[in-house]
Amino acid sequence: MASTLQVNCSKERPSLSHKFDDHSRGSLPSSLSFKPLFRKFQQNPILANVPNIIKEASVRIIDIFVDLAFEFVDQPLLPSQSNFAPVEELGEAIRVTSIEGRIPDDFPEGVYIRNGPNPLFGGLKSTKSVFGKSSHTWIEGEGMLHALYFVKERDGRWITSYNNRYVQTDTLKLEKKRKKPAFLPAIEGDSHAVLSAFLLNLLRFGLVDKYLSNTNVFDHSGKFYSISENHIPQEIDIRTLETLRNWDINKAWRRPFTSHPKKAPDTGELVIMGISPRKPYFELGVISDSVQWFEVEPSCTFHIINCYEEGNEVVMLACRAHGSVIPGPDYGLNKFEWFSKGFKHTSSIEEIDEKSQGSFFSRAYEWRLNMHSGDVEERNLTGTEYSMDFPIMNEKFVGLDNKFGYTQVIDSNASFISGMAKYGGLAKLYFKERKLELLLDKRQHEEELIKVEYHKFPQNTFCTGAAFVAKPESREEDGGWIITYVHNEDNNISQVYIVDTQKLSDGPVAKITLPSRVPYGFHGAFMPIR
Repeated sequence: MASTLQVNCSKERPSLSHKFDDHSRGSLPSSLSFKPLFRKFQQNPILANVPNIIKEASVRIIDIFVDLAFEFVDQPLLPSQSNFAPVEELGEAIRVTSIEGRIPDDFPEGVYIRNGPNPLFGGLKSTKSVFGKSSHTWIEGEGMLHALYFVKERDGRWITSYNNRYVQTDTLKLEKKRKKPAFLPAIEGDSHAVLSAFLLNLLRFGLVDKYLSNTNVFDHSGKFYSISENHIPQEIDIRTLETLRNWDINKAWRRPFTSHPKKAPDTGELVIMGISPRKPYFELGVISDSVQWFEVEPSCTFHIINCYEEGNEVVMLACRAHGSVIPGPDYGLNKFEWFSKGFKHTSSIEEIDEKSQGSFFSRAYEWRLNMHSGDVEERNLTGTEYSMDFPIMNEKFVGLDNKFGYTQVIDSNASFISGMAKYGGLAKLYFKERKLELLLDKRQHEEELIKVEYHKFPQNTFCTGAAFVAKPESREEDGGWIITYVHNEDNNISQVYIVDTQKLSDGPVAKITLPSRVPYGFHGAFMPIR
């Protein structure tokens, strides 16, 4: 099925204030007989501020109602989720001296930075009220940046330091000023509770939810930004992690901003998109005047590895699962049971459907979209032994016919979310080295169709925020390192691993032990500092 979509980019500034729009100001009749009275009205400071006084009083009344009607309670962590608990903000960099192995001499100077949720006030909250219960979900929580800096001295010695800092969004500052949770959870729970939270947040703050800014970091034109899917980015100082301002692209972007913007390889242009439940539902920032649509098998894909053209086809590589790990409003009261079912081990794709066990496991997947015929070919590229996601690649090859990709993996016997996984690690995907497809007995669903090289971490050790760091002088696509935050759940120690991508199975060339625990989070990046 093909259709076109007209795309435009509004230049209206998004409403960022937590105050109401002033709809209560009217205009007095223009008759001359009313002008003296109007002037006297304006000269009286009390009368002139009546609309604002009414607004502020209304907000205070609603606040009182919320305090009386809603009880905030802590959401308990599932078993083995201790590293999802928030940590204290450091604010200043701390020197790191505990390094096992050796940082490569040709490793570039820069900062390895990762974003992730770090909820205020002790953790994620639920609310109880006469309307029912509503809760935050695990992807929420204020954004905290974790940064490891690499500086090389003249004598060749490496100086490393670590810092973390909250992204100081407008809503974070509002709640810190109040010294308590202010926004009611409006994502999941009983329908009446979610609706009331939605409306009360809107009435009090002009926003349905908070500026989380907890998902990714990216650079553009020499500046650095923190981002989540629901609002516009925040510019940050990469050296101090200080939040500088909201970025609305010179007032030209008025809606949510993708957490995964991409750069055009030749021009450096940033391709962005925004989605909304209101028209226009979807907007693109840099794009031609049409979009071609394809029908594919239903699934959940959070992260794309790469997309490129090959003849008449567009080839898309991504990590794909049958079900979404983000719960919907009716997921049920027992989260442990719900997550466990989705991560229950399966030996074959035949056992998986959207409502059954194992539906959360994601694997490398390929779509081939024929731009002339509209035909689609799709297939799994990897087997069921490991679940993989958060893919990365050498950014110099984005949009080109690439040979390699890298993912974070966990053993598919379970997951750390449900408290039963034993092993985490990294995988290198060789897209041009395919194995034979066993079409007769359909065992291709269980076998890997491409070559995959794994590096397994010690037991109960998992990583987040992996990033690819290219070797400065290398022209090879896989010439570089993977750098990643790693946490050992047995000893509660967080480290940063540096792994040579051409010798992945050899393990880390350096393990840097950090002075503070780093909670599990989302995406990371390596930013050269000049």
